Amino acid sequence: VGPLTNHYQTQCLSTHLTTFASGFIVLPAPVNWNYVFANAGFVRNKTVYITLICALALYILLIIFARYKDKKDLERLGVTPLPDNHKFDQYFYQILVFTGHRRNAGTKSRVHFIVAGEDDETQIRTFADPQRRILQRGGIDAFIMAVPKSLGSLSYTHIWHDNTGEGESASWFLKYIIVRDLQTTEKFHFICQKWFAVEKGDGAIDYVLPVAGEYQKQELSYVLSKQAYHSVSDDHLWFSIFSRPPSNKFTRVQRCTCCFVLLLTSMFLNILYYDQSNDADTNTNTRSLALGPLYISPEQIGIGIIVEVLTIVPSLLLVQFFRRIQSRRAHQMSPLREAMYKIKQEPTPSSKYSYHMHFQSETTIKSSDEKKSFRLLFPWWCLFIAYGLSFIVAATSIFFIIVRGIEFGDLKTQKWLASLLSGFFSSIFLIQPIKIIILTLLFAVFMRHKNEDEQAAEFIDDDNIELNDDEEYLHSIQTESSFTYRSQTRANRLDKVDIARARDRRVKEIQMWSIIREAFTFFVFLSLLYTITYTNVNDNAFYQVNHLQKFFLNTRQITNDYTKISRISEYWNWLESSFVENIRAQEWYNGQPPSNLSGYINDRSNRLIGWATMRQLRIKPDSCKIEKPVQHLFAHCYDDYSFFNEEKQSFQPGWTNNQTSSSFNSVINRAFTYQTGDELNSSIYVGKHETYNSGGYAYEFRGRLSDLQSNLSELYQLEWIDSQTRAVLIQFSLYNPNSQFFISCNLLVEFLSSGWIEPQSRFDPISFQTFTSLFQLICSIFYMIFIISMMIEGVQSFMKMKFTYFRNLWSLIDLGIIICSWTNVGIYIWKCQESNRIGDLFQKTNGYVYISLQTAAYVHDIFIYLFGFCCFFGTIKFVHLFRFNHRSMYFIKTLQHAGRSLIAFVFMVSIIYAAFLALFYLLFISKVEQCSSILQTTQMLFEMTLLKFDVHDLCEAASLLGPICFSLFIFIVVFICVSMFVTIIRESFAFVRNEAKLKPNEDQRILSFMISKLKQWLGLSKSSELERDEDMRSRYIDPIESFPDKIDQLLDVLNQFHVEQQSNQPGEKVKLSVDDSFN
Repeated sequence: VGPLTNHYQTQCLSTHLTTFASGFIVLPAPVNWNYVFANAGFVRNKTVYITLICALALYILLIIFARYKDKKDLERLGVTPLPDNHKFDQYFYQILVFTGHRRNAGTKSRVHFIVAGEDDETQIRTFADPQRRILQRGGIDAFIMAVPKSLGSLSYTHIWHDNTGEGESASWFLKYIIVRDLQTTEKFHFICQKWFAVEKGDGAIDYVLPVAGEYQKQELSYVLSKQAYHSVSDDHLWFSIFSRPPSNKFTRVQRCTCCFVLLLTSMFLNILYYDQSNDADTNTNTRSLALGPLYISPEQIGIGIIVEVLTIVPSLLLVQFFRRIQSRRAHQMSPLREAMYKIKQEPTPSSKYSYHMHFQSETTIKSSDEKKSFRLLFPWWCLFIAYGLSFIVAATSIFFIIVRGIEFGDLKTQKWLASLLSGFFSSIFLIQPIKIIILTLLFAVFMRHKNEDEQAAEFIDDDNIELNDDEEYLHSIQTESSFTYRSQTRANRLDKVDIARARDRRVKEIQMWSIIREAFTFFVFLSLLYTITYTNVNDNAFYQVNHLQKFFLNTRQITNDYTKISRISEYWNWLESSFVENIRAQEWYNGQPPSNLSGYINDRSNRLIGWATMRQLRIKPDSCKIEKPVQHLFAHCYDDYSFFNEEKQSFQPGWTNNQTSSSFNSVINRAFTYQTGDELNSSIYVGKHETYNSGGYAYEFRGRLSDLQSNLSELYQLEWIDSQTRAVLIQFSLYNPNSQFFISCNLLVEFLSSGWIEPQSRFDPISFQTFTSLFQLICSIFYMIFIISMMIEGVQSFMKMKFTYFRNLWSLIDLGIIICSWTNVGIYIWKCQESNRIGDLFQKTNGYVYISLQTAAYVHDIFIYLFGFCCFFGTIKFVHLFRFNHRSMYFIKTLQHAGRSLIAFVFMVSIIYAAFLALFYLLFISKVEQCSSILQTTQMLFEMTLLKFDVHDLCEAASLLGPICFSLFIFIVVFICVSMFVTIIRESFAFVRNEAKLKPNEDQRILSFMISKLKQWLGLSKSSELERDEDMRSRYIDPIESFPDKIDQLLDVLNQFHVEQQSNQPGEKVKLSVDDSFN
């Protein structure tokens, strides 16, 4: 090892070239304790302190939530004896019912069933629990069913419900049922995986489930249904806080503590090696593997291994420690045995018997525990050790996070926090779910033979529940009745008519709530869209532009009016006497100099960024050919401007190629030198007549006012603007600190080959403010969430409808909103880049540099245009919500029915319009201003169609052809074509209205149903006669059916009287059975 070895690099001196390496073991940088204690203030390190405070607050909130949910989970545990069990039935079955995890999978309807075996079948039984809600989403409900004798090997289960639940609580999704014979411990699986719902699937609420064989129990779909959700809800530590299985002994509070320790440990190790990882990324001297610009260094490998090991191993050990801690009641009775003892204990046991039962149950449980396979468990008091270790690890991590954060400083800590959060969320929502999915698939594919149900293990006691030889049932024979009678359990079963009626009502309810959700969602979406749009538009934009137009164009004065310039001399006069005076702040009205207004224009509100430039675009000489008959009269010909005939040669002052004896300053010389767009920092500009290149001959308005006026006079004398000039563009940028506007100003004068001068102006206010408030940021985030959900719904609709999706108008509108929104995201990023570029230049130069805002103005315009289209499409979609109104429905249906006819009509009318367009354009191109271009002629024809045109100009241009052409157009287009258009609409409307009378629209029925429901909720109307009849039939009990129950109650009273009589005779014990009573 050489003398240059340090903490980061090792100098090796060797006489051979065998493989060697260094750098895998990377130690963290030492802590500068003096600096830490001297700079531990809150203000200087608020990021690390606030981060830890937020983490602790989140932990406290999660602990409160977890504790509340743990208490609720206790209510869902336990085995429930069925209420319809008869007390003389001594053969027991345990039934485990697994409800699915799908949305609205739970039910409040009464579920009935019949279990059939080879020897016998049960009567109609009902799942019920008076103490808690059962058959809830994702729930596992355990019941004890008592029968008179064994049913034999079970063959099928007939199960149904009465659909008495309200709304979404009527349906039920059953995954599977496990029935266990408690005498033989044999288990039978009944796989369902179906909806018991009138509105889903085949609409059935009554199924017969055959017992599943080994092949059915090992099918991939069945194994995945058991394993998938359990893996996510139990194996994913963060998700399990919210979805932990109630039967799992690893509580939510413990899981929350483990998550918090894992988070703090990862934060601690991440900040501990933050500097070393960055150094390893930037240091390429020790790299061992390089793939182009990517490389992996030994330091990176070492840091990765150290961080992962020190993060995963302690958290994994802590999780296993919590999982293996026994309950405080070490010999707690299992739920199954607890339910059995509840069934078999006497109603009013004496203290002696109660103690005897408790003692014998403990003995039985102890013996059964010895039969179980060995599993390392810790006593209950180890829970304090686990929490103590968690506290120590968390406190140590917090301390060193604060220490390293103080060393980093607030800015570097923010960068570390950003990288930490990105890795943290990607691990929770991406890496861990993918890992769990892969492990679940591997388990389902390669371990299907492992026929164990982890969720059912808590409810299943593999020990024999029969009492041992030294045990006895504590209920006395003398408490038994001399008479027994079993009444038939009444169960309401819907017939086909009732199911059809219930299905129709339920479908309407679903559609009603779907419409309500659609309306509410759309209102929220449209509110977000309008909020985002109008927060990006400043109301002062119009007033800013209006002020600058009047200020620079001088339209409020008779002389030097920019908009009325018609000669070159007038343009020079406007430049010298108006423009240059306005771009410099002049003296106040009292003759005082404009102090503190350096760089401001003469309105004293807007600051000039850098300086203004005047750019000229010229054409080459003799760019067109002169006809031979007149060649002797004209020496030169100058065509209109184009990219191909643009002049790009540099000249001497006066547009000569010869050196002159006169000396000119550098500004004048540069005005005759061609410069490219990159040199001028300019872009292509679109004028009214032509599109002009980004280069040209430029003059910069720099210096004092007197110098500017002198230079303009000199340029005028040198004929800087001559017959080859085709455009002069003045560009400058302003900033208004009051309205926070950047303004891109463009004053273009086009010199046409005809001699016409066309002055134009454009002022573009730009607001670079991204998010002025937290509310705007939140609205933008929720808006993009809506767009993503809209995309998901669009993909699902496309998968169902295929290419017919694009034939639906509302689908196209949704597609337009999605495209415009995502395009605007890209435009927004571009706008931010322009904002950063301009802001950096403005900050470095304090505004004393020329900054072109032309590109930024284009980007800002596109940004606002796309928002405008989003608002347009969103508002048009508003019509879709009014499809329940018959007038709105007529409007939509009429347009749909008349679609093809209107397309043919538009094609025909377009031909007629094209013919009249050519006629008017060619006849009046040189006589009427409205016909000077094809676009203006088209506008004139539409005005004539609306009868908003003054025919006086046509009559003056051609006294004969003008009225004839106008009359012909009015007759053909207005009288004939418009009448045909109205006829098409009228016929389509009549067809739609007649069709609506013959076939009522489903939307109208839904609207009537919604109105009736609303009236019922508000108490303005009562239920219909049909609904009342259904409700009465569901509650009606036939007296004949209730008669056996009454007899059974009478026998119970007689039995109680008989027992009291026997107890009044001391020293005598009478055993009376049914057989004795008949002897």
